[in-house]
Formats: sequence, structure tokens, C-alpha cells
Amino acid sequence: MKTYQLVGIGNAVVDVISQCDDSFLEHMGIEKGIMQLIERDRGEVLYAAMNDRVQTPGGSVANTIAGAGALGLDAAFIGRVHDDALGQFYAKAMQDDGVDFVNPPVAGGELPTSRSMIFVSPDGERSMNTYLGISSEVSSADVPAGVAENAQIVFLEGYLFDKDKGKSAFREAARAAKAGGGKAGIAISDPFCVERHRDDFLSLIEHDLDYVIGNEDEIKSLFESDDLEAALTKTAAICPLVVCNRSGDGVIVLSEGARVEVPVEKITPVDATGAGDQFAAGFLFGMATGRDLETSARIGCICAGEVIRHIGPRPQTNVRDLLTAAGLL
Repeated sequence: MKTYQLVGIGNAVVDVISQCDDSFLEHMGIEKGIMQLIERDRGEVLYAAMNDRVQTPGGSVANTIAGAGALGLDAAFIGRVHDDALGQFYAKAMQDDGVDFVNPPVAGGELPTSRSMIFVSPDGERSMNTYLGISSEVSSADVPAGVAENAQIVFLEGYLFDKDKGKSAFREAARAAKAGGGKAGIAISDPFCVERHRDDFLSLIEHDLDYVIGNEDEIKSLFESDDLEAALTKTAAICPLVVCNRSGDGVIVLSEGARVEVPVEKITPVDATGAGDQFAAGFLFGMATGRDLETSARIGCICAGEVIRHIGPRPQTNVRDLLTAAGLL
């Protein structure tokens, strides 16, 4: 059985990206700057309205795993796609990114492959309209025996918490990784996701996870707090490692009583899609290769800085070169 440095479990979503102005968003009834779940019919309407579509494999944790794979980690991704054109595109694209896509596309009459229509406005804000399709059906049966057990680090996606079978898959994978001597953690994903499942989220973090990564709003939502410092303190009391990225305000890392703050270079994003995902890729790369927390956070910031300079959620330049130039490799 192959041993992986990093294994992600998450939504396998094809991102379909298009640029638009604010009047288009208003005309189409799209709420700016957030992720909305939509039904299949609405998805078809929005897809048809998109100009100059750019199609890429997406999904929050999948983007992280692909970024970590590009940095050189042995990485695998667990997710569900249908055996349709988008599903085949997704599976091949992950393999092309150097990531083992361990579940083959599902044949038969199940739901179609998930897709997210992402409209990028001139200020770089992204408005996501996601049809979850088959990817939200991930269950314990999708986690191949031996993969989580042999992983150095397992990374879970908060979005999959919406279904009980997703929660079960998470708990089993986290416990399997820890039993095998690895670490397990979660990307909080979305404040609204926390609102829906706060008790289960906190229970998983406290009892089964070694680390948690989220942005300011996500960390605050864990304890329904408007005070980031209070929320960080409470999260650190139940989890050994808490990582909070705050866009242009830098990163805070709390671990075993120690606190690390890493500033970032402030730039205007071309497209903010994937910034948090690529930060996580760099941070987990640092963890997996034995670097200290400050170095890991600095690597994460460079990865995030690369991805916001272009359209799309995955690296387009050789990030290892950027890390070498910064003296981090």
C-alpha cells in the first residue's frame, strides 16, 4: 500500500470561471462575494449565461492537495465524480497535477459531477454558485482501506459536514490516521457551514483532530464570537494547532501555548479564488517536511500570493522557484 505525505477528503467540483461586472450579478440575482448552493436547473441557467468560461478542477481541499502536490508532496485526494465528461475531466486533471485520485469515476444513474459557477468581478471578488451533485455523497465507503491509516497528514473539508455519512467518513479517516501515527485536521470552509453544524464541528475538533485551518470569519463562527482573539483562545483550548489566515492582515498560528504571527505583502488580487486553499497547501507542505510553524506559515503566504495574481484557484507558476528565491527551500 502506498504511503502518502498528505491525503485530502473533500468535494470534487469542476470550477467554471467567468469574468463579469456588478450589473450582471444584479441582473442574474447573484449575491456578490459569497458561496451559494444552487439546484441543478439554476446551474444550467447560470452556465449558459457565462462568457469565455475557464474550466478547472476545483473544490477547496482538492485545490490544497493539488498545490501541495505541485510543491512535491506525495499526495492523494478522495472525492466522488460521475463517469460523465466533467467527471472524466476532473479525474484526469488531478492525475495531471501529480495527485493520486484514488476513486474512479462512478458509473450508473447517480447524480452528475459537481460544478461551481464562479463569477469574478473587476475588484477580484468571487461569487460562487455551486451545484453539489455527486461529490456531496462521500461516505466511509469512499475512503479506501489503508489510505488514511498510512497518511502522514489527513486534511478534511468542512463543506462535507452537511451529510451524516460525510461526518462518519471524517471521523473514521481522522481516527485511522491518528492510529497510524499521522495527524488529522480540517479546513473550516465556510462560516455558514459552522452555523449549521457547530456542536458536531467542535466535537470533531476537540476529540479527533490535531489542527484546524480557517480564516477570521470562520474561526469567529466556531464560538459565535465577534472577537477574534477570544475565538482563537477558545479554539486553541480544544485543539493543539490553530491556524488563522486574515487576508492582507497576515497569519496567526497558535500551538501549545506559543503564538506566531507572519505578515503578508498586501497586493490587489486579480482573482481571490483559492487564496485560502493555497495558503493551506504551503502550510501543510511545511508541516509534512518538518519545518517550524513560522516557516510553514511563510510558505503558505507565498503560495497564496501566487494564486491571487491570476485567474483560477491553482498555481500557474513554479511555486518551488518562488520559495527558493525567498530562501525557504
